[in-house]
Amino acid sequence: MRLGFVYTRIREDEKMLLEALRGRGHDVVKVDAADVAFGLDGPYPSDVFDGLDLAYNRCLESSRVRYVSRFLDHYGVPVVNSAETAWICADKVRGSLALRRAGVPTPRTEVAFTVETAVEVAERFGYPCVLKPVTGSWGRLMARLDTRAAAEAVLEHKDTLGGFEHKVFYIQEFVEKPGRDIRVLAAEGEPIAAMTRSSDHWITNAARGGSVDAFEISDEVRYIVREASDAVGGGLLGVDLMETKTGYTVHEVNATCEFKALNAAVPEVDVPERIVDWLEARAAE
Repeated sequence: MRLGFVYTRIREDEKMLLEALRGRGHDVVKVDAADVAFGLDGPYPSDVFDGLDLAYNRCLESSRVRYVSRFLDHYGVPVVNSAETAWICADKVRGSLALRRAGVPTPRTEVAFTVETAVEVAERFGYPCVLKPVTGSWGRLMARLDTRAAAEAVLEHKDTLGGFEHKVFYIQEFVEKPGRDIRVLAAEGEPIAAMTRSSDHWITNAARGGSVDAFEISDEVRYIVREASDAVGGGLLGVDLMETKTGYTVHEVNATCEFKALNAAVPEVDVPERIVDWLEARAAE
């Protein structure tokens, strides 16, 4: 296939993907999104996306992920993940609404637009609770609110930062988890591999230093992952779950996820090769 590989930066993840693609003889066209102007009537350079069987959006920033996929769809270029899936996953509010509409277990969440109302939400949830940015990754800009004073301070700080997204206060209940959460990489809802991410800190992301181990996927997890994937429109997704006393809850679905740590945690699965399997199947559709 002729694959457009749209990127922001070539990290270890992208290097592994490119190696797997080229190892199978695919024609890979690398496109740095920073070098393209996305016009209403076409891109500049005008031939940058010509003749592609598929485009794979590996941009890092959520804004580029969303808009690059939208423009590729507008140009009639098949893109993964889809523009709608990318948009839903890049916005925690849209993601939470999609999960709830589909009946997927997800933490109790409320959104407020003023500091005063947000503090009322925190008081109603009880402490601790969690304040998250509506866009972002790697656990950045998340805050655990342990007291009313802490809630008032953090919320007032965000309110003065500027930028409309800082004034959307997305608050979730604090889920007591056993020192870890679970990341499942899935293609169209079918798990490729899974790992736990453990830490003494309440944020367990591998990007924040969490240790990783392989996780055996149960029938219950497999079912929840498929339901979560369907809820956001399918594609190649990282589904993040937490274990609770009553079962699993999905707190996030990621449309552009790193897999370097996962690949190291599951030596019996070649993750980039499995991703290429899926890309080949999508290009053949």
